[in-house]
Amino acid sequence: KLWDVSTGKAIKTLTGHSSSVLSVVFSPDGKTLASGSYDYTIKLWDVSTGKAIKTLTGHSSTVRGIVFSPDGKTLASGSDDKTIKLWDVSTGKAIKTLTGHSGLVYSVVFSPDGKTLTSGSYDNTIKLWDVSTGKAIKTLTGHSSTVRGIVFSPDGKTLASGSDDKTIKLWDVSTGKAIKTLTGHSSSVLSVVFSPDGKTLASGSLDNTIKLWDVSTGKAI
Repeated sequence: KLWDVSTGKAIKTLTGHSSSVLSVVFSPDGKTLASGSYDYTIKLWDVSTGKAIKTLTGHSSTVRGIVFSPDGKTLASGSDDKTIKLWDVSTGKAIKTLTGHSGLVYSVVFSPDGKTLTSGSYDNTIKLWDVSTGKAIKTLTGHSSTVRGIVFSPDGKTLASGSDDKTIKLWDVSTGKAIKTLTGHSSSVLSVVFSPDGKTLASGSLDNTIKLWDVSTGKAI
């Protein structure tokens, strides 16, 4: 559903998926919406009309995380088939399939410059990928359970990850090393997001709370 934020009214209902819709994301220009579904497909929608423009097929299982590149030309998708696909938004064709995870891929995020893609998986790892080659650059290990939410800091130098191990880790992107482990949640951490200035991190958890963290100290504020 598309909603008018000022009124809270539903503007359009987009129909076409044959199963649950797990993720939705706007293109950087706001004109296109992408959706990932349990029906193994991704759909691209025209926001102004609510009509489906393209259906992207190729995954052999549920599509979980989807994300547009900063320039809006590429879409990345993570799937239960343990792969990540890069798609050409203009043609709807798959450009590359990134393989290496041994568990389903829960989340995918582009770096601010669009050159690196990161993925979080049920195999407890995070992988950094070179978008131009489709090759894995680094594998970040340290979580003891599924990696759920991942996010780059605004400057692209730090990565934050939330996990079913109840912790959040901050990683140095250049070295692939964990800088800090933030502890305090009593259940899985599903989502993490930096403030625009990069100084604060917010985390959402199955323990029904959101925590705000000081990135420089790793302490809960």
